[in-house]
Amino acid sequence: MSIVDLPLLPLGKGRDLDAERGVECPGDLPMASDPSLVARVRAAKEALGERVFVLGHHYQRDEVIQFADVTGDSFKLARDAAARPDAEFIVFCGVHFMAESADILTSPSQRVVLPDLAAGCSMADMARLRQVEDAWDALADAGVQDTVVPVTYMNSSADIKAFCGRNGGVVCTSSNADVALEWAFGQKPGAKVLFLPDQHLGRNTAVLQMGIGLDECVVWDPRLPGGGLSPEELRRARMILWKGHCSVHGRFSEDVVDELRAAHPGINVLVHPECRHEVVLKADLVGSTEFIITTIEAAAPGTVWAVGTELNLVKRLADAHPDKTIVFLDRDVCYCSTMNRIDLPHLVWALESLVAGTVVNQVTVDPETEAEALVALQRMLALPGRSHRA
Repeated sequence: MSIVDLPLLPLGKGRDLDAERGVECPGDLPMASDPSLVARVRAAKEALGERVFVLGHHYQRDEVIQFADVTGDSFKLARDAAARPDAEFIVFCGVHFMAESADILTSPSQRVVLPDLAAGCSMADMARLRQVEDAWDALADAGVQDTVVPVTYMNSSADIKAFCGRNGGVVCTSSNADVALEWAFGQKPGAKVLFLPDQHLGRNTAVLQMGIGLDECVVWDPRLPGGGLSPEELRRARMILWKGHCSVHGRFSEDVVDELRAAHPGINVLVHPECRHEVVLKADLVGSTEFIITTIEAAAPGTVWAVGTELNLVKRLADAHPDKTIVFLDRDVCYCSTMNRIDLPHLVWALESLVAGTVVNQVTVDPETEAEALVALQRMLALPGRSHRA
């Protein structure tokens, strides 16, 4: 068995996102369905040899992931790039904040390329530096800033990581968020955490792993004066959660979990901690992308799983484990639209440009931002006892 069409979850072929977008890649390339593109990627990689290192995030399309030298989550891939100092070009098949992290962690002689600069992250975009700086000033006006430690999820822009670096904060992944929070609460008496930019990861970690009450978690809305919170609410809170979320993981709902359990007794529900708190509470297992992969790999044959994460990965897991039944935890077929922007035409264009001696779509982080972001990343790397995976 593989991905099956449960009554609630009709999973057919996804929409043709390229056709809907009408994207035309520079260089007048043929559509991704043209088999010549596969040969062109292979030829370009062969011509570049050890000069190029291609990274593929787990949520990438199969047509792209097949050409990745390594696959993984965002932080693992950035570290893999740093571990290849002889690679002149790092081609990151992911989204913009991931390419920024790779640029921060690699040497100045290495150049990071994102095949499509439009491949951003809606969650990362929900916390802009100006908004966060305004919130920081508002926390000072409310008389609580001195007790606040900023913690940002890896899924954030370089300038937000830098903000945390210069304000005594730290970066975390979904695997070590609890360790990062424990560190943050230990930095000063009566410490509070400003958690950026995903409210769900912050809430789920604080409540389910740290034992913090839901009533001690408040949501800061950057569109409202004072975040929509009174000074008294800020004084009582231990977790100040930025009003951000993942557009994919936020789709999963608790009613689908209930319906699946009723229809299929014994089904295992496995979700990412970026899912809403109500969904996480109903799941059997919760963990990072890598945790989801290793859990499915270790599962017994014949078991049935509903997985709440990005559909490209769910489909890939189903194909790799035909002895298990794996379904997508949503009624609709929904890919990450920004991850899907990296397609074969863009990858061919990026690689063939490098062969021709032209570096396209290079992602660079300015030296000051890089230095401050690196401080926050190094604080994360110094945290005890937990692997650093997104």
